[in-house]
Amino acid sequence: MGKDTDSSRQSFDARLRQARDRNISGRETQGATTQGSDMSVLGFALRAGTEMVSALVVGVAVGWGLDRWLGSRPAFLILFSFLGGAAGVLNVWRLVRPMDTPGDKPDP
Repeated sequence: MGKDTDSSRQSFDARLRQARDRNISGRETQGATTQGSDMSVLGFALRAGTEMVSALVVGVAVGWGLDRWLGSRPAFLILFSFLGGAAGVLNVWRLVRPMDTPGDKPDP
């Protein structure tokens, strides 16, 4: 009976070591994934900001150009500033909304 206990204890110790090794290597992999995830979030935030700013800049530029070309008051500048801002918000909304999967929509 003592011999069986020793072999099962050795087997248990070996399995315990293997489990600890897997756990340690899993933590290292998880740390690398978390760092990559942080960079992904940063890239996502930079893209969203760029979408907003670029749409607004284009709207202001078009409005300013039309006002200058037509010699009018800054009516087009104000109008296209709002349109550019709305386009930027729409672009960011499209970026952050969850993607539709084929099973989400009912069949027509």
